[in-house]
Amino acid sequence: MDIITANKVREMDERERVRSLITLREELMMLYSQQTGGGISDNPAKAKLLRKQIARILTVRNEEK
Repeated sequence: MDIITANKVREMDERERVRSLITLREELMMLYSQQTGGGISDNPAKAKLLRKQIARILTVRNEEK
């Protein structure tokens, strides 16, 4: 998984941002469901990384409004 920086988000068009936001949120939901089901995560810091990337996308969207 690539790390999405704010510059990369600014280069995306709105459709790409929405698509990546949806995929990140789905991935985060799957990760949370695996953790609550008692599964062992291979990368425990992945949830934090996903939350930060979602926040970056939302921040850039709000800056442009």
